Amino acid sequence: MKRALEITIISAENIRLNKKPVKNAVVAVRVEPGHECSTKPAPDQGTNPQWNENLVVDLPLHAGFITVEVKCKSSSGSYKIVGGVTVPISDFAGDFGRPEGYVHFLSYRLRDSNGVRTDGIINISAKMAKPAPTHMYEVLQPEIGVPVGDQRKMMAAGGLVTGVPVWYAQPCRY
Repeated sequence: MKRALEITIISAENIRLNKKPVKNAVVAVRVEPGHECSTKPAPDQGTNPQWNENLVVDLPLHAGFITVEVKCKSSSGSYKIVGGVTVPISDFAGDFGRPEGYVHFLSYRLRDSNGVRTDGIINISAKMAKPAPTHMYEVLQPEIGVPVGDQRKMMAAGGLVTGVPVWYAQPCRY
């Protein structure tokens, strides 16, 4: 089962790569390895880019955090990580009596790819989206059992017997 997380990438402050302002900065949000979504490049270039872009990501129930990374396009065309932060899910999905859909405005200090604190800050807002209404459908279950006895007499009573084991195997121990 998954929940939907609406995250708005608002802006960043003092974003630099090797002490130089960045160009074409994007923000990538990752919930699970291999599942990443990102913003468009910031229209303004420099140390304080602004995006104001909404992203919606599926948030599995077992997820404990999301990763937010600021990246910039290098001269070779690939993206380099300027800085990132690991955001605990409890920062915006905690059970503090707030209703679903409550917007949390959050700011985090970024760390570079070596884990060293940078001067950069990322500003985001996040809220848990209300779940879509679910529809209840009746699922027909097949009959389970083994025919026993005289089939003509048993058909009047349903004709099936279900066996239940009285012991179970212990799990393997190494």
